[in-house]
Amino acid sequence: MRRRPGLSVRWKLTLSYAGFLGVAGALLLGVVWVFLLRYVPDNSQGLLGVSPNRYLLVRTFAPAAAVAMVFLLVFGLAGGWLLAGRMLAPLTRITAAARTAGTGSLSHRIRVEGRQDEFRELADTFDTMLERLESHVAEQRRFAANASHELRTPLAVSQTLLDVARRDPTRDRDELLRRLQAVNTRAIGLTEALLLLSRSGRGTFTRESVDLSLVAEEAAETLLPLAEQRGITLDVTGGATRTSGSAELLLRMVTNLVQNAVVHNLPSGGTVTVRTEAQGGMSVVRVENTGHPLPPELVPTLTEPFRRGTERVRTDEHDGVGLGLAIVHSVVRAHDGTLDLVPRPAGGLLVTVRLPGHDVGDARVDA
Repeated sequence: MRRRPGLSVRWKLTLSYAGFLGVAGALLLGVVWVFLLRYVPDNSQGLLGVSPNRYLLVRTFAPAAAVAMVFLLVFGLAGGWLLAGRMLAPLTRITAAARTAGTGSLSHRIRVEGRQDEFRELADTFDTMLERLESHVAEQRRFAANASHELRTPLAVSQTLLDVARRDPTRDRDELLRRLQAVNTRAIGLTEALLLLSRSGRGTFTRESVDLSLVAEEAAETLLPLAEQRGITLDVTGGATRTSGSAELLLRMVTNLVQNAVVHNLPSGGTVTVRTEAQGGMSVVRVENTGHPLPPELVPTLTEPFRRGTERVRTDEHDGVGLGLAIVHSVVRAHDGTLDLVPRPAGGLLVTVRLPGHDVGDARVDA
């Protein structure tokens, strides 16, 4: 946006300081005139034969007053310029940092030293904003790179299968179609997961009252065949636990948690426990599963996109794409909740989701 050139803030402050000193000096001279010179008579004889009068005093006082006024104006301009520059120094650094950030470099920090004031508070807020922006941009770049890699894999596999079929017309057609269908299903699942992750990250959804206990039961019922196929015992307990949010996103959140708990479990004989409860004004969902021990340093990274806790061969329709817990984290954050992951000493993981509680009578809809 183009603007007409004008005085800088430093010049405005300088002129304000000088003007203030000038007005203060003029008021002081006015007080001297009102309370001193006007009481001097025009003609009077002093006791010592001296005859001071107003005319002589004014002629003596006026040049000195003029010199004092000029000195005050010069002193006000010089002192005001220095003081304004010193006071605006943090603002100058903030402006320089903003210009640097505008070029795409988010690593610069202002780090203004000294005691707390308005400018230092602004600088600290700006540093915090730059830190979050840098982290967000780095996460987005990493996510885009990982997503490109993950999407490229099924497309490359499809291309390879088609090339092999074209070179070998006698190859089993049913086997080719089955493998192409599996690869295509995986690509579709990955695309849908990416879209869901983007949607939950924006937080643009309709809010309604949702009973997390019913959501947990629906998710468990959907994944019960998978649990039975793997020999996993699936148990859901807890009473009505309401929160406000998107029923679709919350169902996907719990489904991802339960699916992750089933898939990352013992080869057979493992358990998955899902419990919902209201606790201290919060709606809590806990998903606990048995499994192999997890290194403590690995747990904080599990919510990053395309991070998998264990390497395994994926052969069924519930194959993951490395976005399960990333979607959970995004949905929880969009619903103003918290997500805690704690490795169990005996192996497996305890995941706790805390969302703001919601009474039935307080239901509302937000765009």
